[in-house]
Formats: sequence, C-alpha cells, structure tokens
Amino acid sequence: MHEPNEVNKAADLEKFINQQDAVMLLFGAPSCGVCQSIKPRLTAMLSDNFPKMRLVYIDCNAQPDIAANHNVFSLPVVELYFQGQAFGRFSKVFSIVDVKEAIARPYNMLA
Repeated sequence: MHEPNEVNKAADLEKFINQQDAVMLLFGAPSCGVCQSIKPRLTAMLSDNFPKMRLVYIDCNAQPDIAANHNVFSLPVVELYFQGQAFGRFSKVFSIVDVKEAIARPYNMLA
C-alpha cells in the first residue's frame, strides 16, 4: 500500500500534478472524522486497483492557501487529475465506489 504524498506549497502541488499521469487530491483536516476515515480506504483502493495513481493529502488547517486555490470550503473533498488535467471532484457526501468508478475509465486509457 502506498502512503499519501505530502505537498506544502501550491507551486509544488501544481508541479507534482503535471509530472504524474494520475493524481488524487484528498483535502481534509485532523478534526474531520470523515476525512480520517476515508483516507486509508482511498489509499487501499488505489493500491489494489490503480497503483499508478498518486494520492496527495492536503491538510487544510496547515495549508489553507492550497485549499483556497482549489475552492475547498467544506470537507472532505477529492479531486482527480489525469495528465495534468482536472477530471473529477467529489465533496461532502460521496462513496468510495463513486470515486472508483470515476477513475476506472480514464485510468485504463493511460499508456
């Protein structure tokens, strides 16, 4: 199982997104119980089904500028990127299955 990557600056995050074929951003906070609950489930889903996709966890308390740049004002939020392009966004109420289904088709098109 791969651990989430950490990024501390907005510029570093954009660079990371553009360098990877597939990226999932998880915006959360230590005080967000749902965020902490889905983090290991998303990590396991990526390891089991989409090993080339990189997960980046953004702690919105520690990185409010990154959260604001991505218009994150409630938690949790998941954003999906393929080849540097935003592809999907899930916020507040969503299931792991919803995220998995959104990833499957574009992920399978990666070379």
